Amino acid sequence: MLYGLKTSPQLTTWQDMLAVWQAADQMAVFHSAWNFDHFYPINVPDTTGPCMEAWTTLTALAQATHRIRVGCMVSGVVYRHPAVLANMIASVDIISNGRLEIGIGAGWNDEECDAYGIELGSLTERFDRFDEACAIVHGMLTQTTTDFKGRYFKLEQARCNPPPVQQPHPPICVGGNGERRTFPNVVKWADHWNYAAFDLEGYVAKRDELHRQCEKAGRDPAEIMTSIHQPVDVDDLGGLEAQAERFKEAGLDLMLLYLPPPHSPGILEPLARLAERVG
Repeated sequence: MLYGLKTSPQLTTWQDMLAVWQAADQMAVFHSAWNFDHFYPINVPDTTGPCMEAWTTLTALAQATHRIRVGCMVSGVVYRHPAVLANMIASVDIISNGRLEIGIGAGWNDEECDAYGIELGSLTERFDRFDEACAIVHGMLTQTTTDFKGRYFKLEQARCNPPPVQQPHPPICVGGNGERRTFPNVVKWADHWNYAAFDLEGYVAKRDELHRQCEKAGRDPAEIMTSIHQPVDVDDLGGLEAQAERFKEAGLDLMLLYLPPPHSPGILEPLARLAERVG
């Protein structure tokens, strides 16, 4: 099982995030480092605290590291036109020298969208938009020009030049647990699926359903990496190790260790030893 880390750019400082990512970059046990894509803090009672923008921080962190793979888990397509997002992806892949992992999702945060005047729409509209965005991002990264005519987006001879370093495109991760709308996009476009929770029973059930949909579509499920977010309780690393053992036994590919703010590189050494013990 591979291990990554995730530092949400909320309730923290740039200096602290930078220190964690640069320290992790020196530890071979960590496969990847991720941030998230929100404008307000999430999963906290007070959402008025600081939260840095995802892609500007990710670009700077990519430039400040050399080995570790980097990504945003996940980028809501509601926030940016997918053709613009594809150009951002290509640029960050170049800046990172081919270390970018793409993470995309439909978007869900009503508070942010209402405050910023972004039309989130109904669940159906969100996933209809997501279907179109997945096709556009993939097309822009793999074709010289892209034409597209959908309900939400229209492209005419759109170019993304220079292309990404990784060919045909950086690995695409689709995040979410929806069997009817999310999983078809995983099957069609993704190299990586992120289960948007961290309970073993739910993960196994959703993974098995994803594999059934892959087989029905004629796709080898082994082509799709699986991952979870695993919150880190610094006062219960024994419980975390037991959780890692369980997920390894279940066949999880990548455990993302979700570090709580304030971020400190001091937690990385015990986490690295834990990862090496579990394997």
